[in-house]
Amino acid sequence: MKIDHVALWAKDMDKIINFYVKYFSAEPGEVYHNPVKRLTTCFIIFPDGGAGLEIMNVPDIADGPPHILQSKGLCHISISLGSEDKVDRLTETMRSDGVSIIGNPGTTDDGYYESVIADPEGNVVELTI
Repeated sequence: MKIDHVALWAKDMDKIINFYVKYFSAEPGEVYHNPVKRLTTCFIIFPDGGAGLEIMNVPDIADGPPHILQSKGLCHISISLGSEDKVDRLTETMRSDGVSIIGNPGTTDDGYYESVIADPEGNVVELTI
C-alpha cells in the first residue's frame, strides 16, 4: 500500500497551484468542476512521482485555524528535495520571495535535515532531503 494523494482545501486555488508549480516543478492536471456539489478540484503531480496533491475549493469555503498551531487534523506535508544543499537553496529562494519560513534549515533531534515553510494559505510544508 501507499498514500496516493493528500488533499488541501484552498480559498485561492490558482495561488496555491502556482506556488507548488513554481517551487516544486509540480505539474497541474485538468481542473474538474462538479456544479451539483459546487466543488472544483485540481490534482498536481510532482516530477519524481510519489503521492500527488489535490487542491480543492467550494465557493463558501471557511477559514480554519492556522495550521502552524497544534490542533487535530493535518499537521504538515513533507517534500523530499534530495540533498541538504537543495533544502538550503530552496529555503533561501523562498525567503527572498517573501514566503513564510517557520523553521530554518538544520538537523532535527530525530535526525531529519529539514526546513519548514508555510504555503500561501498557511499549510505547513517540510522541505527535507
